[in-house]
Amino acid sequence: MARRDGRLRLGAFLSGSGAHAGSWRHPQADADASINFERYRQYAQTLERGRFDALFLNDNVAVGELDPRVLRSSAYSLRWDPLTLLPALAVVTRHIGLIATANTSFNEPYNIARSFASLDHLSAGRAGWNLVTALIGGENFNQAAHLPHADRYARAEEFFDVVTGLWDSWADDAFPLDKASGTWLETARMRVLDHQGEHFRVRGPLNAPRPVQGWPVIAQAGSSQAGRALAAHSAELVFTAQQTLSEGRAFYADMHQRLALAGRAAESLLVFPGLAPVVGRTTSEAQEKHEQLQALVDPEAALKALSFLLDIGIDLERLPAEAPVVLPEPLPLTERHQSRQQLVVDLIRRERPTARQLLARLGAGGHRLLVGTPSQIVEEMACWFEEGAADGFNLLFTHLPGGLDDFVGQVVPELQRLGLFRREYEGRTLRENLGLRYVPNRHFQG
Repeated sequence: MARRDGRLRLGAFLSGSGAHAGSWRHPQADADASINFERYRQYAQTLERGRFDALFLNDNVAVGELDPRVLRSSAYSLRWDPLTLLPALAVVTRHIGLIATANTSFNEPYNIARSFASLDHLSAGRAGWNLVTALIGGENFNQAAHLPHADRYARAEEFFDVVTGLWDSWADDAFPLDKASGTWLETARMRVLDHQGEHFRVRGPLNAPRPVQGWPVIAQAGSSQAGRALAAHSAELVFTAQQTLSEGRAFYADMHQRLALAGRAAESLLVFPGLAPVVGRTTSEAQEKHEQLQALVDPEAALKALSFLLDIGIDLERLPAEAPVVLPEPLPLTERHQSRQQLVVDLIRRERPTARQLLARLGAGGHRLLVGTPSQIVEEMACWFEEGAADGFNLLFTHLPGGLDDFVGQVVPELQRLGLFRREYEGRTLRENLGLRYVPNRHFQG
């Protein structure tokens, strides 16, 4: 197979003390990462030294599973508000993109449009919006039950249209700020949105200047059928979870077919599968590191949390550790994380794991866990890139800062040595570094 043109891209998924269920207990982990800004300043600056394209913060607006067994040993009951944390990181970094999750279920388009326009200016063009529907949290927003999956995505489609319409409220040259003539604003270069839809009525215009990038980069993290449809319409960067090369290639091909049907160019969308590396200087050292992480996990609590996340009709924590996981028939359809449920169902059918083996495989929440030396990890990343399964990867570090330091110190140099990754940032904005185009205002020329 011919060498694919270009270089792969790297994003970093940051969550608390790390992505592994046992992360916060690790000797090289910052247990206070969810409440200590200095930790995240250091992580962001390390990623920038590693020339990462972007860091990405996910979000939920609820604690989730309230079983005391889960809460006692899990570090995920606390999390940063991304739109509070990322503006602070913007002023202590210069190059790395800053992508925040903001859900369309429990927010309003005007607030989100204003926040991201402000972040894009504060960061000089490095903002990105991870557009998702909320998996949980209705109980905290005057709703007795969670919104049905289809309803959430219908709202999200309209939400996107309203937000981007608000970003196009002003021509790029709408504000001459001419003291001599007394002209602050050329009113002919303003557009009032006046949106009247099924879910929203929003007049506009937005009381924030047009974003530096035209629009912040639009990311999307749902891989269900509805999520893929939303991504084909709106996304420029898709975060996904795929366990095998064949699954990755199938997802990549499907997204590009949908993109073509939506009338969008192939280069307007990048696909980033999640990857959780455990790096060792030797294979045995990497395996030992992985075993150390697994030993820090409370199996009962972790399996209980997985049962809540996956919603597959099994109390996994009640299974004997060596008992095979048998799926119920019929399989219940979740209203929460449909794509992650399907990924795990496929894994169970393909590998027929025991409860213990399933827990080990899903140590990074369903993203692919890769244990090996720098050269082994780079070989696998290059394979996915060359074989059309990925344009880059969203790295989930098992523990912070240890896992991050290992990757930047050992894997990034190997990627650079092989010409697979940049040595210096190419551009000024997140779009420029990702190879994405500036978004012109659809209503004004020039």
